[in-house]
Amino acid sequence: MSTLHKIALTFIKSIGPVTAKNLLAYCGSAENIFSASKKQLLQIPGVGEKTVEAIRGTDALVRAQQELDFVEKHDIEVLFFSDEKYPKRLKNCFDSPILLYAKGTADLNHKRIISIVGTRNATIYGKNLCKELCEVLAPYDVLVVSGLAYGIDVTAHKECLTNNISTVGVLGHGLDRLYPKIHKSTSQKMVLNGGLLTEFPILTNPDRQNFPQRNRIIAGVADAVIVVEASIKGGALITAEIANSYNKDVYAFPGRTHDPLSEGCNFLIKTNRAGLINSAHDLIYYLGWDDEVKEKKKETQTTLHLNLTPNEQLVVDALQKGQLSIDELCIQLNIQQSKLSIVILTLEMQGIIVSLPGKIYKLV
Repeated sequence: MSTLHKIALTFIKSIGPVTAKNLLAYCGSAENIFSASKKQLLQIPGVGEKTVEAIRGTDALVRAQQELDFVEKHDIEVLFFSDEKYPKRLKNCFDSPILLYAKGTADLNHKRIISIVGTRNATIYGKNLCKELCEVLAPYDVLVVSGLAYGIDVTAHKECLTNNISTVGVLGHGLDRLYPKIHKSTSQKMVLNGGLLTEFPILTNPDRQNFPQRNRIIAGVADAVIVVEASIKGGALITAEIANSYNKDVYAFPGRTHDPLSEGCNFLIKTNRAGLINSAHDLIYYLGWDDEVKEKKKETQTTLHLNLTPNEQLVVDALQKGQLSIDELCIQLNIQQSKLSIVILTLEMQGIIVSLPGKIYKLV
């Protein structure tokens, strides 16, 4: 499939990712979309007169040639939706971009990918959390994605570079510029161990509306989204909401009750939009990355189970079959919730079970 036509498809006005994928499904290739007759195009479900006019009357191929010349000159990789290198996690999201521009060395289908997001007005608390998070993640061969913005984003990128963790910045503009400019030296280092990624072509300004749009890439490309420090309004919570809509795991660090820059994290946890993590070790456990530690915990669990009370043993036996909510445990075991809550708390303190969002419990 012609790279020129792939790029040109993104320059047709009024055609977004969903419509573009629909056209590709019926036409078979980007070239066929441009060569199809009006009659053929109108037979495609969801395609009307305006869409046909946009395809047939466009100068997209001219604009695409300019873009192609730029990417070839600057060693930028064009990742089309059907390409093997296109991030598979993102591909599963219904509104994923039809095309991405990538610069650097990162494998966007890396075995382990997390996204770190947060406020642009990071405090020492938030920056220290980023530092501790990256230090613990370093041995786990993880790719870290963020938005190269002020605050938590750039802190995460810098800590990744310090700890030799591959890191990718998702931009809200084309690769012919960098916003904010102050992060240029950081971005240059990232290209050597990670990279830069965007769906926007050159000559795209870093306009306000672009950043919520790029947040879906940050959410979609990862296994999980980690909110380090965030206010109730802002890009971090938008990214978390998008991740939830994609059925991605979302985790947040809690903060002080009256701290505006922790209000967003606390809200996500309180409303079960994010799981609570106190450290990177919690994240590693939830994502199942540390098999050796899990085996040790199983051995400890077996020893502890020898000294369980009858009610504790009932709970453990019930959870052997899979995770259950507290309501389901009450019904199955015929134990009052007030008594069951004490049993569950005791088991949690012993490290035998763990609480998940939504008052759901599972064995460690």
